Amino acid sequence: MPQATGTFEVKTIPQPPEDSAGGTAIGRLLLDKRFHGELDATSVGTMLGARTPVQGSAGYVAQEVVTGTLNGRAGSFVLQHYGVMTKGELEQIVTVVPDSGTDQLTGLSGKMTIIVENGAHTYRLDYILP
Repeated sequence: MPQATGTFEVKTIPQPPEDSAGGTAIGRLLLDKRFHGELDATSVGTMLGARTPVQGSAGYVAQEVVTGTLNGRAGSFVLQHYGVMTKGELEQIVTVVPDSGTDQLTGLSGKMTIIVENGAHTYRLDYILP
């Protein structure tokens, strides 16, 4: 299975709580990312997150639209995130939404691994393209 690796920067933009959607119990952030490496792209998206009273326990979901090139093939696709942290132990799944690829990325499928170490973000995208 082909892989794309590289780094990325992310800006998170907090949004005001919405009483009709959980109020302050559910935080909402806008995402603005820039990917470097074999995925040369930008992305925008939305993240919802909830913390618990227990330090290091939380959960989040997010979706982001990624636009750029993947190993030279241009187009866009959607990533869907699911993450749960239990007392500091993270379980995370980031998947390409089926049939979300456009242009030269039509038919893209795959999963992304995100690694954060010392404040630096890296990714590995394992993918299939027809």
